[in-house]
Formats: sequence, C-alpha cells, structure tokens
Amino acid sequence: MARFLVKRLLSATLTLFAVSVLSFLMFFALPRDPVSGMCPKNCNPERLERVRQELGLRDPLVTQYAGYMKGIVTGRDLGSAQGGRCDAPCLGWSYVTNEAVSDTIARVLPVTLSIVIPAAVLWLLLGVGLGMVSALRRGTWLDRLAIGFSLTGASLQLYFVGAVLLLVFVYHLRLLPVPSYTSLFDDPLKWASGLVLAWVSLAFLFSAIYARLSRAQMLETLSEDFVRTARAKGLTKPKVYGRHALRAAITPVVTIAGLDVGGALGGTVITETTFGIQGLGRTAVDAVRAGDLPTIMATVLIAAVFVVLANVVVDLLYAAIDPRVRLR
Repeated sequence: MARFLVKRLLSATLTLFAVSVLSFLMFFALPRDPVSGMCPKNCNPERLERVRQELGLRDPLVTQYAGYMKGIVTGRDLGSAQGGRCDAPCLGWSYVTNEAVSDTIARVLPVTLSIVIPAAVLWLLLGVGLGMVSALRRGTWLDRLAIGFSLTGASLQLYFVGAVLLLVFVYHLRLLPVPSYTSLFDDPLKWASGLVLAWVSLAFLFSAIYARLSRAQMLETLSEDFVRTARAKGLTKPKVYGRHALRAAITPVVTIAGLDVGGALGGTVITETTFGIQGLGRTAVDAVRAGDLPTIMATVLIAAVFVVLANVVVDLLYAAIDPRVRLR
C-alpha cells in the first residue's frame, strides 16, 4: 500500500509541475501588457519600462518561473511596485485589486468550499441511495419514481433550477434570505440559510446523474456469478447487497464523484453567478475579464491542485475497495 501511495503522489507532483509551467507560459503568451493595465494612461514609456524592471518582467523566463515557485514555498520580495514583501504562499500581486493574490484566494476559497462540500454530501447520499433502492426494487413504483427523477434532473440546467428556487423560496414565499456567505464560525445558522439553495440546486442536478449510474451498476452487479454464489451459500440479503454487490458497484461512482468534486472545488462559476455569491469561480471569471494575470494563474493552479488531489483520493479509495488495484 505504501508503494502504491508513493507512486500516486509522485504522479500527482509531476502533473502539478506541468500545470504550473503551462499556466506560467500562458501568462506571457497573452497579448495584454500587464504593466499598461497597472499604469495610468498618462504613463510615459520611461515609466512603463521602469515598472517592468521592478516587476522582473525583463528577467529570463526560467528566472521568473523559479522566483514564482519559490514565492509559493518561502515567500518573496515583489518590490515597491507590487506591495513589497509577500509572505508564503505568495501567488503574486493583483494588478486590478492592488492586493496580494493569496489574500484574495483566502477570502473567496472558503465560500466555494462551503458550497461544494455540503452539496457533494447531499448529492452522493441522495443519488447513490436512490439508485441502489431503485435497482433492488426494479419494476416497482420506486424504480419508476427514481427513473423519472433522473430524467428530470438530467433535462434541467442549474441556472434554471436556481432561478426557480430563488423566485419561490426567497421572493415569493420569503422563507429564506437572499443567498449570501457568512462564515460558519461566525453564525452557523446564517451560513446554512444563505447557502442552502445553492446546495439543493447542485444536489438535485448531480444526484440525478448518480442515481442513474448507481442503478445501472447495481443491476449489472446483481447479475454477476459471485452474487449468485453468495445467495446460494445462504447469506442474508444485507450481506449479499451490502458486502458484495455494493462494493463492486460503487467503483465507477467513486471515479465520477472524485472528478465532480475536484472540478467543483476548482470553481463553481454558474452556481456562484446564479446566486450572486463571490467565490473562486466568479473571481476567476472577473480576473479573465479584467486581464488580471496573476489572479488567473493562481485560480488555474488551485483548480489543478483540487482535481489532482481528488484523483489521488479516488486512487486510494480504489485500493481500499479493490485490493487488485494496488498491484498495478
């Protein structure tokens, strides 16, 4: 198991290194000049050149990349043009908000985490549970209800579901406040009431996918020889379904869940835009519109970290579910 974990961590490290290099090169491939965006319109060429020197934009790319990566680990001195000393993890200085990018990320990342993690718990419990029940009660009204739920969820979009929930529960019935973010540690009740519509919207749409996938996998697993053998041995239904069938059927669900959660943590743009919440996704979109290249780089790296970590977790869960994976 230790060897398997080391191999996966090395692969994740190489992936993150490749992403950091590509995102850094993208920074310089963009046509917009960051110095022109920082400097007022009346800046003369001499002043622009002086700012470029202070930003280190005239240094070789290898030197600039090494300085950027060093700043993430130990911090670095950005010079007077960028606010002076930047403590680790230093992700650069925003050309638009005139603050350290790490401060911006620290402010918006808890918002995205507060949206995604509770929603993921809801959609996994609802989707997998409904899919399993549907498979075990195939042909009954529960099965037809689950299929109808799945088709409905797969046919709708988040911006539509979110708008309907806002109209009904916020503006018409006035049962919930306008969606907003409050720290969980400041006021747990206000935190939950401000984000519950986002959770329900994501959970409804994603659980429909997981219900269909879980049902299909469970039906396929129930027809396997090892399940029939377990039944022939006289094992009880909870043992057959829970210990044998569910363990085999859950593997593809784990894969999809890891990718979905990792991608969502990288930025739930549509969710945050629909409910007017400033998280990592909206911050990335705003940075692209404003040409704020350091913030763009930081959000790309963070999204990559979440996706890679999610895949590592999926690999570890695979190894726990199916020991044969450790031999690969």
